[in-house]
Amino acid sequence: MADFLTEKVPERPAAILGAGTMGSRIALMLATRGGTVRLFDRQEETTRKATAYVGQHLPDVVASVEGGKAGHVDIATTLEDAVKDAWLVIEALPEKQDLKTDIFGQLDQLAPADAILATNSSSFPSSQIVGKVTKKNRVLNTHFMMPPEKRAVELMSCGETDTALMEDLARYFSEVGLSPYIARKESIGFIENRIWAAIKREALCVAAEGVADPETIDRLYCETQGTTAGPFRLMDQVGLDIVLQIEEHYAAAFPHLPEAPRTLLRKMIAEHRLGVKSGRGFYDYSKATS
Repeated sequence: MADFLTEKVPERPAAILGAGTMGSRIALMLATRGGTVRLFDRQEETTRKATAYVGQHLPDVVASVEGGKAGHVDIATTLEDAVKDAWLVIEALPEKQDLKTDIFGQLDQLAPADAILATNSSSFPSSQIVGKVTKKNRVLNTHFMMPPEKRAVELMSCGETDTALMEDLARYFSEVGLSPYIARKESIGFIENRIWAAIKREALCVAAEGVADPETIDRLYCETQGTTAGPFRLMDQVGLDIVLQIEEHYAAAFPHLPEAPRTLLRKMIAEHRLGVKSGRGFYDYSKATS
């Protein structure tokens, strides 16, 4: 295939669908080498926060990337405008399979024929959302962690993805300061998330059973594992609504999983304790300064 690193990337934009926590962070990383990134979200306030986030952090992130150069993050008001002439489209919408399937059906019709179509889904393999896509060889998962702090990104085929495309995309991600890892076969939860899901789920069980409170669990975890943040602090960063969506998907695939973690998360969400983005989750962020 053509070397899109030299032929496409400098001339054409990348598009991010969804300007929430992950969408804004992905846009930030893709804007580190002078390219143009388009953000599309139906919520105007979400888009405003995303552009403010990118503007605040882009200079520091660019400085950390070899050959870095600040690019442009533009706002698209329609899906059609977002994907026009795009070489790469990354979907970063809520973890709802029907929504993702419908969006990819639209992208199959609206995006340029040579555009790469990727989902940032952390729980749905792309093979489960390509039912309305005709050119499946250009679809894959690109599962970002939490850039810019965590720059790992996992690439996983939908089962028909062009191997050369995946290798070239991994090379591009390296160029913008990310660390790509290609999964050798399809796996619900990819590589890292399968391990993280077990830790997260068991931590929720310990808290739900009243064995220890979240702060105690986090302190013990950090001391023994040598990390700076424990499972509950990390879940707050992701958003407890997203954590629940992911857990619901795992439970549908693996019915033997315990119910207690999902019960606890539903209770938190009912109290509008979504984590950092709502000001309160397992921890209180209402007095934190930005």
